[in-house]
Amino acid sequence: MIRYIRRAAVLCLLLLVALLVNAARVQIFEATSLDKNPANRRVAIARYHAPRGDILVGGQPVTGSKDTGQQLRYERTYADGPMYAPVTGYASQTYGTSLIENAEDGVLSGTDTLLSRLPFWNDVSRGRPPGGNVLTTIKPSMQRAAYEGLGGRRGAVAAVEPSTGRILALVSSPSYDPGALSGTGAQVKNAWARLNASDRQPMLNRAIRQTYPPGSAFKIVTAAAALDSGVVTDVDAPSGAPDPYVLPGTSTTLPNASDGCDDASLAYAIQWSCNTVMAHIGVKVGLASMLDTVDRFGFNDRRLRIPSGVAPSNFDRNMTVDQLALSSIGQFDTTATPLQMAMVSAAVANGGEIRYPYLVEKVTRSNGDIVAQNSPRRYRQAMKPGTAQQLQRLMIKAVEEGTGENAAIEGATVGGKTGTAQHGLGNAGTPYAWFISWAQVRGASRPAVAVAVVVEEASFERDEISGGGSAAPIARAVMEAALGDWLREH
Repeated sequence: MIRYIRRAAVLCLLLLVALLVNAARVQIFEATSLDKNPANRRVAIARYHAPRGDILVGGQPVTGSKDTGQQLRYERTYADGPMYAPVTGYASQTYGTSLIENAEDGVLSGTDTLLSRLPFWNDVSRGRPPGGNVLTTIKPSMQRAAYEGLGGRRGAVAAVEPSTGRILALVSSPSYDPGALSGTGAQVKNAWARLNASDRQPMLNRAIRQTYPPGSAFKIVTAAAALDSGVVTDVDAPSGAPDPYVLPGTSTTLPNASDGCDDASLAYAIQWSCNTVMAHIGVKVGLASMLDTVDRFGFNDRRLRIPSGVAPSNFDRNMTVDQLALSSIGQFDTTATPLQMAMVSAAVANGGEIRYPYLVEKVTRSNGDIVAQNSPRRYRQAMKPGTAQQLQRLMIKAVEEGTGENAAIEGATVGGKTGTAQHGLGNAGTPYAWFISWAQVRGASRPAVAVAVVVEEASFERDEISGGGSAAPIARAVMEAALGDWLREH
């Protein structure tokens, strides 16, 4: 009898071991693959069982969560969705996440280990704390000024604080309401299809994901290369550039939109945007020195994140001399994001140094405890401090007495540069209007903001000063908001 009991006990023990091994296989070794299995609804149910943490602008949430009473219980909501969509992105139960909603998903959903008060507690408990909050660097007044300034026209605005790299405004137009994508069902699928099929591309983040030929706004980079390399030692001296200027090795004549460009100085060329002078100077600088300069400004950098990825701005590494001449005035294959061009302006305003741009100020638990915080850090030394001082003077002159007069602000020091970028087959497309600038309260120790504006749907004559008519007023509105914020804070 005892022998049979022992056999039964051994059998039960073997069965128990088999159960434990199988449980370990499922819960440890196959857990990841099972979690990722599309047929496993438990992951989605757990993900949306509790409210998502919020994204804050100016200390106030621009996101929320609503209880739907459905199996996927909490659905994302957005305040001023179209205005902040280029910052927040979307969090969709059907299509996933984008931008900050994606980059900070672990914090917002409560799965990030930063939110746990004990190491590995989430892994042991298989639970999660409440979603944390993400505080952005965006200034509401500046974001609204940029959004309303574009008025639904295709284009973008990027504004940064030169001394820190904090992104103060990031607008893309036309935009969309990310709340339309939050849930599930036919309505969400129809919204997704409609937005993706639109030829106006409302879901494209033009501020950081679209590159444009920067046109004459790029002349600031060429001027920095010329001064740093010693090709130009006196900004007021004649350049030796003829008008008309024939592109080297070709019979193509480069036009000017302004008078007085024949043998004009670098200072005059920046003030009145002379193509011939800047192309001539770019050729004299040479490809090697131009590449060194554009790299220091951040062109061709594929690693820039804010924390979302930023499309790399381009300056070709292999060119013929005529192509270099065109690239030196922001044409040929040269392209840049609005954020990159805001960084160009910020480099001038900040004495030649670019601070790393960032969009997230800090991350907190749901109770407000700070778990991570960004701080200013150096990105690149774009130019020598003396070069930056000279370019500050030239950009101020361009606003006070040149093509950028529409950006002038009473009681403030403003530097700017217009740009009109040709594009399309045979340059037949409507030119893009650019304006890059920076502004400083008179008597302040440093500039408050650097701005870049591009307008795709500009109404103007096809000339070099058009950025001053279509883009400069938008930049001025953003700078006025920035200066107002600065005065209230100081």
